[in-house]
Amino acid sequence: MILREFLYVDTDKVRGMLAQLNGGITEEERQANKNDKRTEAGLKSLGMYTQGWSEESYIQKSLGDALFQILEETLDSQELLRDLSSELSDPDFWYSDNFREEVPPGTLVRVTAMGSLFDARYAASLLASFGTTYSGLQDLGILEGVLDKKSPTKQQGSRNTSVASHIDQPEDLIPEFGPVRQPVGPDIDAKFLRSVVKIARGMFTPGLHLNLSPANNDQLIVGARLQEGRQFLDSETEILFARYGVGKQLWTLVGSIGHYARPEDELPPKDPGLVNDDKQVVRARFADYVNSFMRYIGSLGFADIPKYPSFSVVPLAVYRSVPRLTPAELMKVSSLSYPENQ
Repeated sequence: MILREFLYVDTDKVRGMLAQLNGGITEEERQANKNDKRTEAGLKSLGMYTQGWSEESYIQKSLGDALFQILEETLDSQELLRDLSSELSDPDFWYSDNFREEVPPGTLVRVTAMGSLFDARYAASLLASFGTTYSGLQDLGILEGVLDKKSPTKQQGSRNTSVASHIDQPEDLIPEFGPVRQPVGPDIDAKFLRSVVKIARGMFTPGLHLNLSPANNDQLIVGARLQEGRQFLDSETEILFARYGVGKQLWTLVGSIGHYARPEDELPPKDPGLVNDDKQVVRARFADYVNSFMRYIGSLGFADIPKYPSFSVVPLAVYRSVPRLTPAELMKVSSLSYPENQ
């Protein structure tokens, strides 16, 4: 039995899918037993003996967290869930002709791979905190000499006023501070951090994103957007990243294939002629043109859309397996925790 530590579960979808497979979800059980014994002799008013007893047991089961485990086991037993972990570790598989034919959009899949979490809001909050801390250290003179604060530029002064009076975007939370000198790479200042936040906010829609790289290649990504308000995804962003960090670790993603990026998405869309012969705008043609333009932007990396040959997954659950220790490992841990007296 696998012990799972869930990061995310879309309970509504899990319930709906399980109900389709099993014709409903059993969350209540009732059992009743009744026995009667009756003896009669002579007149009904005389010599009547009646004995009866009944037993009723009522159990209400709240499946809760077990719902997904039941669904995953049911899908496995009925061969409705395809595990792509091994196949996706081969880069050639991503470009094979049969991949998208064998696993069309809507297919239920499971992928276990190294992956990382990303949230543009957390990036903005963290960089704003860094700027505030660095600015405070400068005010205390701890970083004296890094920035000549006696002669701030007019642009810096006006920026401070606008931030204090009105905040429209996350990057506006970053205060003005002097450059952090680095031996390699650009100096870090307020303008640099604001630019990073703008890029993150533009490339990733607000929310928590999971990016898996089964082939250990940053061009071959399985992406999933984790919708807020679902079970287990109830921690504040800062708490979530404090717990799981920003580095890669082993995650298991279960869900359905959302959509595949296509090679032709990398070609700029052509004007299909949005007006017909009667000088009327063809709505469907216009929608297709805009969608193709968005796919093109996604292929350039500027939109939250997978880039060929990557694809997206509509998540049912995201979890990591809790490792089990062997008896030898348990003995080793015990000896480290309670060393013998020397």
